Amino acid sequence: MFKRLSTVFRVLRTGWVLARHDALVPSEYAKDVPLPVRLLGALSRLFAIGGRASNPGERFAGALEKLGPAYIKFGQILSTRADMLDPVFVKGLSRLKDKVPAFPMEKAEAMLEAEWGEAWQNRLSSLSEPIAAASVAQVHKGVLKTGETVAVKILRPNIQKCMRNDMDVLHMVASLAEFFVPDSRRLGPKKFVETADRAVMLELDLRLEAAACSELSEPAVETGLYEVPHIYWDLGGKNVMVTQWIDGTALSDEAILALPQSQRTDIARRIMQSFLACSFDYGVFHADMHEGNMIIGDDGTLVLIDFGILGRLSEEEQRFHAEILYGFLIRDYHRIAEVHFEAGYVPAHHSVEDFASALRSVGEPIFGQTAENVAMTKVLLQLFEITEIFDMEMQPQLIMLQKTMMQTEGVCRRLDPHFDMWEISRPIVEASMRRELGIEGRINDLVSGLHKARRTLERLPDATENIAALAKAWADGDVDLSRGAAPIADASTAKKGPWKPLAYIGTGAALALGSLWASGQF
Repeated sequence: MFKRLSTVFRVLRTGWVLARHDALVPSEYAKDVPLPVRLLGALSRLFAIGGRASNPGERFAGALEKLGPAYIKFGQILSTRADMLDPVFVKGLSRLKDKVPAFPMEKAEAMLEAEWGEAWQNRLSSLSEPIAAASVAQVHKGVLKTGETVAVKILRPNIQKCMRNDMDVLHMVASLAEFFVPDSRRLGPKKFVETADRAVMLELDLRLEAAACSELSEPAVETGLYEVPHIYWDLGGKNVMVTQWIDGTALSDEAILALPQSQRTDIARRIMQSFLACSFDYGVFHADMHEGNMIIGDDGTLVLIDFGILGRLSEEEQRFHAEILYGFLIRDYHRIAEVHFEAGYVPAHHSVEDFASALRSVGEPIFGQTAENVAMTKVLLQLFEITEIFDMEMQPQLIMLQKTMMQTEGVCRRLDPHFDMWEISRPIVEASMRRELGIEGRINDLVSGLHKARRTLERLPDATENIAALAKAWADGDVDLSRGAAPIADASTAKKGPWKPLAYIGTGAALALGSLWASGQF
């Protein structure tokens, strides 16, 4: 009860902080909202502080920094969408990418000593002031006793408690949204927050981040599209991670936009193709692809950093998304529709043909168009309307992929206004489809099927014994599974007939095999 009350106060505090920064309903956009919301914004500005920034995005960023790390993460995602939002607003948000205020040096030194069990001077020759600070951690530049330059990442003090409080607020807001706006349930705000909650809490253990970095190093080597820093495992822990120092320029730096357009176009290509290759070919991807987490090395190499959030796709999910993208590439809207129905994402009472036609209405106007010619806000609005018409529910397991794809495309659009998502995606998606639907894919499906059959056969003796025991119990009248029947205490009162054992055996076998099927063992 106390926790819920505390969360309510935090929700109210969120509204208050936004109002104080004129970020609840910014005055610049008041004319674009309904009258009741406009009046709420006017009322909130009576409590706004003086000397506010003129940029509404900067005011919003200031409010998010005041509110906490989970809110900053939300702002970071918004800051990648200059094609959807007012460019002035997005520019103001850009400070959230890697310019969050740092915590004091003495606290960083205390965190290192607590993690290492000794003063940092015993392991490092030098340690700089914070070089970059983000919502969850900050980075210092250090030099090992052996002379290598390293990046020392340190979690913010008490970040676990702060993040937990922030996520509790988001859980409550999602619940309120589903209660007061029933139509929002189809989008699954509660499921979305649950997915985000798990991802964010995993980010608060730097040992897991180190493991994620190591895992993404494998596709980095095989694809050659990007690199990741080397990890110093002996210096790492839950609150500290030490990696190779990367000399270069972060994509969040405005200097990147001064590079020749051909170079920026190539960077955008590598960013998108690396994301797609990791997702569709390896089933694992960097799930926080904002500009602050990407560096262009002095030699032009694309280097990914900050692996706190890692996304995963099952083989079925990899194939599903690859088929959808491939369907748009070849404009096979009927196949895209079929894939949705096969995955169960569209209720069966709808028509495949009708859904295919709706997808065509989205795909045809934007096919082959570059970023500057596509109004993404209109596309998303149309997709939203289609999902509502066809009773589609949001799939929590795919939200992270969809969010990251949106984030990644936003970064590419900033680098290259003529960015063509279709042509950049084509080589990766076509290779994925050749693998999934070609000979290799069919062989893999066969081998997977044989493994499932083997596991089923291994369990068959136990299943047979269970069926026999169940059949005997039913035949003896010890149990009765007929609807509404009470347990039979006295077997002598049960009617028996020669048909019952056969019926029970048949039903029991169906139940047993059905259980194996449902559990994926058959």
